[in-house]
Amino acid sequence: MSTTSPARTDRPVRAPSGTPAAAFWRYWTATTVSGLGDAVTAVALPLTAVSVLHASGFQVGLVTAAGYVAWLVIGLPAGVLVQRLPLRGTQIAMDLLRAAAIASVPLAAAFGVLGLPHLVAAALLLSFASVVFDVGNATFLPSVVPPEQLTARNSLTSATHSVNQLAGPSLGGLLVQLLGAAAALVVDAVSFLGSAALLRTLPRASAERPAPAADRPSFGAQIREGWRYATRHPVVGPCLAEATCINFVCGALMAVVPVFLVRTLHAPAGLVGLLMAAEGVGSLVGAALTPRLAARFGTARTLVLGSLFGVLAAPLMPLAGGGSGLLLFALGNAGFGASVVVLSILTRTHRQTTTPAALLPRVMATVRFVSWGAIPVGALAAGSAVSLWGARTALALACALTVLSPVLLLSSRLRGARDLTDVA
Repeated sequence: MSTTSPARTDRPVRAPSGTPAAAFWRYWTATTVSGLGDAVTAVALPLTAVSVLHASGFQVGLVTAAGYVAWLVIGLPAGVLVQRLPLRGTQIAMDLLRAAAIASVPLAAAFGVLGLPHLVAAALLLSFASVVFDVGNATFLPSVVPPEQLTARNSLTSATHSVNQLAGPSLGGLLVQLLGAAAALVVDAVSFLGSAALLRTLPRASAERPAPAADRPSFGAQIREGWRYATRHPVVGPCLAEATCINFVCGALMAVVPVFLVRTLHAPAGLVGLLMAAEGVGSLVGAALTPRLAARFGTARTLVLGSLFGVLAAPLMPLAGGGSGLLLFALGNAGFGASVVVLSILTRTHRQTTTPAALLPRVMATVRFVSWGAIPVGALAAGSAVSLWGARTALALACALTVLSPVLLLSSRLRGARDLTDVA
């Protein structure tokens, strides 16, 4: 697909030749440390709303939505901002900002002044900083890894994320049980500080220096170029539509699951963490199997099979009951997590290896703007459904929507293709 010739500011954000492999491992360690804290917060923040503030289902959805709404507000310009600012310095600044935002919650709780507006405001600030950080992070990996290693490195980072999803919720549930929901958020604040310190050790590539303003296309022109590529590409476009559907479901689950487990199934905080950690088990298995499945069946076929598996696994969650019935929730959560990580690895690797490097930050920003923008919408919709029909019905409706994922893929040019690269 042809694109406009980039100006000098759009030069590939690649690391200089001879970059040591240690740069990747420092990047990986920073991502791992920060991801572990995020996984703790994924349990502690909604439990703070549920157990400390006694929030309603809609209010829990509001807190969840606030954590992702920034993708709808600055998701598109974030790609251009990342391209115009020093990459490493921007990442460090966003880590420090996120540490301050999340640390304010236990501080306010300690002084007895924590309220829902504060929780929403902290989630909003965390959201805006995370948008800029995540768009930059998606550009960071190709800058330190050769193209032929991207699938393996993406599998490693996804597997690491899965380990965090396994350990983080369990740790979060335990910390909530021992220290209280608000105090458990201190772990995430510390993780952001650790990430910033590690990123500080990475080399500063020459491509990080922004070009003079006279050499740059207009802000709007750069955004439109990334939008056109992402939405019109015969592979990136359908995968974007599918990811949007899945992220709507994920946003709904983030809002509904804590309410469902605590108020419908009456699970204690420690057990809530373990049940939510089942997603990490499935994600870890999915990340480990993705390279093998892609090699055997092809990337396009594996993408479709992964989406179908998610359709079969997700409905087990709303069927869960008390006691041994909780295993159904764990199985459904693990199966859906495995499906999502397979889709994520394959589509992310394809974008990173086929998108012109000059366009990559803007394409990634467009993808996140559209697909991650569905998360707060899903959270608010699910929160409203909980208030109207109860947590179990809201969860069942969210899981039913997973059927749209394979439908979107099979109605595109991916149908019949073995590999994503087979689609011209």
